[in-house]
Amino acid sequence: MSTKKLFDILPEEGIFYDSDLSSVKIKGVSLDSRVIEKGFLFIALRGHVTDGHRYIGKAIEQGAIAILCKELPEFKVKDVVYIRYLEKEKIAGEVASRFYDYPSRNLKVVGITGTNGKSSCVTMLHDLVQSLGYKGGVISTIANKIGKEVIPAQLTTPDPITLHRLLREMVDSGCEYAFMEVSSHAMVQGRVAGIEFVGGAFTNITQDHLDYHRTMKAYIAAKKSFFDRLGKDAFALSNKDDKNGEVMLQNCIAHKKYFGLRHACDYKGKILSNDMEGLFLDVNTQRVHFNLSGAFNAYNILTVYGIACELGLEKEEVLVHMSGLKHAEGRFEKILGNPEGKIGIVDYAHTPDALDNVLDTIKEVKNREVRTITVVGCGGNRDKVKRPLMAQIAALKSDQIILTSDNPRNEDPDTIIDDMEEGLNKELKNKTLRITDRKEAIRTACRLARSGDIILVAGKGHETYQEIKGKKFPFDDKKILIAELLKDI
Repeated sequence: MSTKKLFDILPEEGIFYDSDLSSVKIKGVSLDSRVIEKGFLFIALRGHVTDGHRYIGKAIEQGAIAILCKELPEFKVKDVVYIRYLEKEKIAGEVASRFYDYPSRNLKVVGITGTNGKSSCVTMLHDLVQSLGYKGGVISTIANKIGKEVIPAQLTTPDPITLHRLLREMVDSGCEYAFMEVSSHAMVQGRVAGIEFVGGAFTNITQDHLDYHRTMKAYIAAKKSFFDRLGKDAFALSNKDDKNGEVMLQNCIAHKKYFGLRHACDYKGKILSNDMEGLFLDVNTQRVHFNLSGAFNAYNILTVYGIACELGLEKEEVLVHMSGLKHAEGRFEKILGNPEGKIGIVDYAHTPDALDNVLDTIKEVKNREVRTITVVGCGGNRDKVKRPLMAQIAALKSDQIILTSDNPRNEDPDTIIDDMEEGLNKELKNKTLRITDRKEAIRTACRLARSGDIILVAGKGHETYQEIKGKKFPFDDKKILIAELLKDI
């Protein structure tokens, strides 16, 4: 694509330093100077951590023939085109959308935002349309998928260049649908710019990411901005039972719909039974058994059902296929079959609300004499306010807890555990152990458990690494838990 054609979308945006823009052919686009190749356009953005302007020289050394930047460098390289942008929030997404020939226009793209449930919902939606005979793509924290092809994920919502490239690959491979998580960070940073959504859904909102947003008001506003940008022909589905469910859709021009368990709404559910084998629900007067346990999964089911109906899929057929869906990886994932009858559960719960939901579900489905032993930590370089809350919830709703390391990143893991212990009074501390080594903490929990007890390992879920001082080391909660529970078989 020529530079002139690429930037026709920004006729008043830039200052060009080449008289014949049509002669400059762009072969690729990137925000990362390290992956620039000959013939690429490098987009220099000022990010939360680093400033892309610092890497313009590196990008040119790598072969960049065009630079899109906020501030023009003092010294310009001959035969390199420099384009100046005025607003950064949408620029990368709009350029990427144009470069990849507007892929979202050829897909039914649905975004899901909220604190908890995003990964489960997009995974279920992908599996649902696949089971119905359609080809779908998914972009999530767990993994990105194009049909059955799995592509490792780095971020909940990728950067705009990666995002539009993935959407183009989905279109080229024959996908009809794309389901994606939309994080609050993504909205603030303009990562979904250029994407034309046919609809969106809000799951819930509780305290998280205050290290980035600083206040709950700003966090809520970031989530709400996703619905503010939906078009009048799109649908907007929201959780009526969440106190911010209606707030999310204020001033939204899309078709508004609601789901819930407690209030009258478009997609109404009622829990008829809930145990370790799954949920029996009344969904808009249809009684269906699902393989997922817990009230939080009832909300996920209603979210998925509502989206499927808004997409025009046949309602009864949707429920039939949904009844066979399984949990997303690392979400209330049960490990059974050890000789002593102990039950392991791995869950991604890394917010107070998510941990509260998982422990409530365990309480609902277990026998009274069964004990719950919880292994939990908190991530480093993240919201510190939630650390004592996480420990307090775990201790109040478990018979024994072990505080341990999660992804300490650049923090001292023992300092993080100290912060967690601030939420425990003397009584709660009496049933608390602290074992910094996460593997040893899981091993200890398994040894403390008696026949029939439930061991919850919370916080990392699907992750297969532990991030310590800037490096990622192999670490898989599920593999370690399985090894400990099944080693005597």
